[in-house]
Amino acid sequence: MLRDISPQSLFMGLLAGFVGWASAFAVVLQGLSAVGATPEQAASGLMALSVSMGLCAIVLSLRTKLPISIAWSTPGAALLATSGAIDGGFSVAVGAFIICAILIIISGVWKPLGRAVSRIPAPLANAMLAGVLLGLCLAPVKAVAFNPILGLPIVIAWLVVGRFNRLLAVPAALLAFIAVMIFGIDFPPNALADLGSSIAPPIEFVMPDFTLAGLVGIALPLFVVTMASQNIPGTAVLRANGYDTPPGPLFATTGFFSLLSAPFGGHAVNLAAITAALCAGEDAHPDPAKRYWAAVFGGVFYIVFGLLAGFVTAFITIAPSILIEAVAGLALIGAFAGSVVAAFKDDDAREAAAVTFIVTAAGLTFYGVSGAFWGLLAGGLIYVLTHLRNRRNTN
Repeated sequence: MLRDISPQSLFMGLLAGFVGWASAFAVVLQGLSAVGATPEQAASGLMALSVSMGLCAIVLSLRTKLPISIAWSTPGAALLATSGAIDGGFSVAVGAFIICAILIIISGVWKPLGRAVSRIPAPLANAMLAGVLLGLCLAPVKAVAFNPILGLPIVIAWLVVGRFNRLLAVPAALLAFIAVMIFGIDFPPNALADLGSSIAPPIEFVMPDFTLAGLVGIALPLFVVTMASQNIPGTAVLRANGYDTPPGPLFATTGFFSLLSAPFGGHAVNLAAITAALCAGEDAHPDPAKRYWAAVFGGVFYIVFGLLAGFVTAFITIAPSILIEAVAGLALIGAFAGSVVAAFKDDDAREAAAVTFIVTAAGLTFYGVSGAFWGLLAGGLIYVLTHLRNRRNTN
């Protein structure tokens, strides 16, 4: 097994770990904070997710000898960012994370649930995701309006580097954000001392609270968006690269590691798509049977980055929140564009997708339940009525 290690797999593992972590950790912090996490709890959640997805990638890749890359649920974090605080605070959100993890496990071991998720009309699932992402994707524009001197360097770095290498565009925006922080923002007194004290890995256990609002408003939409936007595409990437493996055990394992991270603030981990393409491609190793080490090394670097979560969170909280939202928004523009195209390409489902998108993007909360659930419910009703009408017309 150790003879399969190569410099290529080490490099691609580092690249996958860096790109996967740097391009989306801002979204995770934004999402956890939006549902009531304190900075310490958000840092703990970020660390728990990083360690869980690193361990999950290592375990699955070594056990199957397949390049199975794992990521946190970026669309799920975006969903949390638009959900807002829920009655009962972060404890209710953590309870919802646990329910979501259990549902992911069940979908892996009980085929009817997995089939039920796969039968959710793809236009509606993508429209819900697009509605969730819209608000965050507006953040870069708002950041420039807030302060062009601070906001423009972040956007320009993303634009320029993205023209040459799309994978490095968001890390470049992150580096620009760090430069803006260092040279453009006055650090408050004792800030450096606070940063030094935050190097130790943050661990915050949160006692979960289970409520109906948490189940309907967070757990179910988080489960749907994680499965439809992450786990199912993740298996497709593996198949596209010639790795055909039953998805059920993979789903169940990601659910198990999601369950481990939930009490410490982690929302969900899942199969990766973008970093999976890096680890499963020819650049990871000429021999497809030896590419699994790229995913293993990617997992190792996830753990290393996760142990620095406290320092990263403390550094970010010094900056105006709109700037880190801008980095998060830039990281999600590609996902937003893809979901919009997939949502509206089907003529028969276009109206239902539009309703789903509008209701979700409105971000309205009824009875403590987030707009994502109501968007999917409203769009589903239109979808059913449209198909009944079309069936009546054809008869």
